[in-house]
Amino acid sequence: MESEFPLFIVTGASGSGKTYVTKELRRLMPDFDIFDPDSLIEFIGHDWEKMRNIWLRVARNIAENGRMTIICGTMMPWDIEKCADFPFFKHVYYLNLHCDEETREKRLRERNWADEEIQNHKNFAKRLLEIADEVYNPPMPTIDTTVTDVTEVASRIREWVHQYA
Repeated sequence: MESEFPLFIVTGASGSGKTYVTKELRRLMPDFDIFDPDSLIEFIGHDWEKMRNIWLRVARNIAENGRMTIICGTMMPWDIEKCADFPFFKHVYYLNLHCDEETREKRLRERNWADEEIQNHKNFAKRLLEIADEVYNPPMPTIDTTVTDVTEVASRIREWVHQYA
C-alpha cells in the first residue's frame, strides 16, 4: 500500500544545526510531526540501518493517521531507499543544512569531538554540496546556518516543505 504523503528529511553533516532547529520547527509547524533521530541513540546505539528503519516506520504510522513527518537527521537517499517502509511514501524530499568549516569545527569541539571526526564531517559537508544537484530529485536545496537565526532557518524549511506538502 502506498501513501499519498511525502516524507521530508532535513539532512546535513554533524554540527550543521539539525537538532537545534527541531524545537523551532515544531513551534512553526504544529501540523507536522518533527523528529530528531539522534534521540534514540541512547536506546539502540549507533545501528544506523535500524535507526532509519525505525524512523520510516514511525513516519509511515503517522502518515496512516493523516499527518506528515519531517525527520531532522543525517540520512542519504541510497540508505533510505533500502528501508522496508520506503515504498509507502509518495516521495522523499531532502534539504541540506550547512555551515562554514570554522563554525562546524567550533560546534563539534564543544561536543568534545576528535580532530579526525571533525575533519570527516567537514569532508562530508563538502560532498553533500557537490552531489546536491546530481543525486537528489528534485535537487537538494541548502540552507546556510553559519550566522542565520534559527527562526529564519525554520521559516525557510517551512517554505520548502509547503512547496511539496
